[in-house]
Amino acid sequence: MIPTRSAPDVLRRARELTTPGILAAAGRLSPEVRPLVEYHLGLADQHGRPIEGASSGKGVRPALVLLSAEAAGAEAVIGVPGAVAVELVHNFSLIHDDVIDCDTERRHRPTVWAIWGVGRAIIAGDALLSLSQEVLLGSGTGAEAARCLAEATSAMIAGQALDMAFESLAGVDVARCLSMEAGKTGALLGCAASLGAILAGAPQRVTDALREFGTQLGLAFQAIDDLLGIWGDPRQTGKPTWSDLRQHKKSLPITAALAAEDRRSDELATLLASDELKEHDLARAATLVEQCGGRAAATDEAEGRLAAALDALESAPLERRARDELVDVARFVTARDC
Repeated sequence: MIPTRSAPDVLRRARELTTPGILAAAGRLSPEVRPLVEYHLGLADQHGRPIEGASSGKGVRPALVLLSAEAAGAEAVIGVPGAVAVELVHNFSLIHDDVIDCDTERRHRPTVWAIWGVGRAIIAGDALLSLSQEVLLGSGTGAEAARCLAEATSAMIAGQALDMAFESLAGVDVARCLSMEAGKTGALLGCAASLGAILAGAPQRVTDALREFGTQLGLAFQAIDDLLGIWGDPRQTGKPTWSDLRQHKKSLPITAALAAEDRRSDELATLLASDELKEHDLARAATLVEQCGGRAAATDEAEGRLAAALDALESAPLERRARDELVDVARFVTARDC
């Protein structure tokens, strides 16, 4: 795996351009919801005190939106409403994911539900989702961008629902797993990578190429996330070792390992069928996933999807500098240590 690189300057620039819009949007929320949202976004502490120099995240999705506008020959500022809206949708999903997965920590801080309870956390997530459409439609940029984001959000929700359903299914093949991940992660990144170009009024050929780039990048990103879900360092991921195995996830490494024609895959299936996995069971399961080729399959998938994403950038006329920065972002987000 490529070693982790420093964040490209474009991520910092994206945060600088979108953070004021995110702050302004959060400021329109009701006083019952606003503190939860600002806390989750890293803009304030749990007592509502602003955090000096805070930003709402790494800025990957906003960066894709802004570079998409520039790749289509427009100024980055054209994409700012889309960048803000996409980041709000992403954070809506994170708040709900923490509830679903019972995760008590995110970014090395207690999660929203762990402080305020499940009900208020769900409302905070809902508020972010509604706010995203308000931001986009309120910019006067037309219905096409809002439709793109709504469709991506629907696909993401459907993918999350499938991911949850898979936990109780004994047999999930690799193709179905990848289909789930295309919705869960690929759809929103595909939207982000094309939204700026849509806001700039770019030709269909350009928006299609950028959407394909983002979708493939999302699948590469998810494959690496799946690796981290088993073998990631808890100090980096903020989650316990073997997290996905604990939750009986049917992630790509696990699905590929279960599909292997190997007696060890039968042992793995038997282990994962247990409702309560002890620490030694989890350690054995992680070893079996690797021995059955699950780790290698996910690594190969990540590398193949990254290559497909970069190929998509060559299929349409894009501004060279923005295209090169899209490549930098893609290589950065797929270089996480796992």
